[in-house]
Amino acid sequence: MAAVNKHAKIILAATKVFAKKGFFNSRISDIAKEAKVADGTIYLYFNNKYDILLSIFEEEVGKIFDKTQQLLSEEEDPRRMLEIFTNQHLRQMKKNKNLAEVIQIELRQTNKVIKNYRNNKFSSYINIIAEIIRKGQKQGVFRPDILPDVAKRAFFGALDEVSRVWNVSLETHYTVDEITHQVLSLFLSGILIENPGKH
Repeated sequence: MAAVNKHAKIILAATKVFAKKGFFNSRISDIAKEAKVADGTIYLYFNNKYDILLSIFEEEVGKIFDKTQQLLSEEEDPRRMLEIFTNQHLRQMKKNKNLAEVIQIELRQTNKVIKNYRNNKFSSYINIIAEIIRKGQKQGVFRPDILPDVAKRAFFGALDEVSRVWNVSLETHYTVDEITHQVLSLFLSGILIENPGKH
């Protein structure tokens, strides 16, 4: 088997194992077993468990990042750009449910090794949201008082939670487009009725 294929096979196996057992409970031997390789083979490609986790984000999230950037490059309306990002993200999470679970690890991870490693594709991916918000502010479409770096986390946090729960229990009830519309409606319009009647 070619080295590239073994590397990809280990990444795929690790994503599955991390999603099922959790990062801290997973062992290199679990990943090796899932990948059907010897334990020692893992160390030919990765230094340790953290290295594998970071590689998942670099490679798997990297693919989503590239595809999203490509789609967004053809659009100028920031509202439409947020819709594209949301729809694309949900579709990818539906296609790769293990990756959706592993993203939870990154978002909730408090370990210093991961916490200090922020120059990665995952950070760049979430920063797309902040860039869209800044673009909308420059165009006078989005409120100028919104802090893009806070908004990106609020928005992605909502997307992340929706995709996680949706994959487990809501998938049979709602389509990707319906979820996209709901998230965007909440984010762009809020939940207040304009000029509500007096009670």
